[in-house]
Amino acid sequence: MLEVQGIDVFYGASQALKSVTIEARKGKVTSVMGRNGVGKTTLMNAVAGRVTPASGKILWQGIDIASSPSHSRARNGIAYVPQGRQIFPLLTVQENLETGFACLPRSKRRIDPEIFDLFPVLQQMRHRRGGDLSGGQQQQLAIARALVTQPELLILDEPTEGIQPSIIKDIQSVIGLLRDRGEMAILLVEQFFEFARDLADTFVVLDRGEVALEGTGNAMDEAAVRRLMTV
Repeated sequence: MLEVQGIDVFYGASQALKSVTIEARKGKVTSVMGRNGVGKTTLMNAVAGRVTPASGKILWQGIDIASSPSHSRARNGIAYVPQGRQIFPLLTVQENLETGFACLPRSKRRIDPEIFDLFPVLQQMRHRRGGDLSGGQQQQLAIARALVTQPELLILDEPTEGIQPSIIKDIQSVIGLLRDRGEMAILLVEQFFEFARDLADTFVVLDRGEVALEGTGNAMDEAAVRRLMTV
């Protein structure tokens, strides 16, 4: 569904990505791993439309969207859960979820009750402000907000960052469930090796803005991946 073909991204004179190629397929998790500062978030921003590659293609269902704005990508089924969650702290949980309506036609603007089945705490805290939630609860809210948009590609940028272990397990279970349904492709950026390994159908390891290692999850050379993730 998603094919990133040889993209280069620059910030001024600094090159953040060098001819990076990856793909994400429906019903699969593609895990993108690597140390801090190797270009993982830049890659996600390029797919989501937050930065524009200097060269290369980003094909979404066969159409090059490399120069399309982020709101157009959201309307076409790409949902992004950014690093740091970026929920609205003064809005309630309900209102945060409803911000996902922006990219949907009026006929589809509803919160599927299943979202509260996936994240029961959000039902309990539905009328609390987002800023009152713990970091783990805010991460669940950010993922739920993305799911409100009914995506076909879900991008998750370090969903375990700063999260307590019990909620990490809950988030892992949700990602596995979404994958197994086969209705969306999932692009997962992660530094927590075990989390990424256990979910990965395919994996890509970046180093200095380039793809240093890639393959299928069941053939992963854990030692080689760990070396590229160690500071």
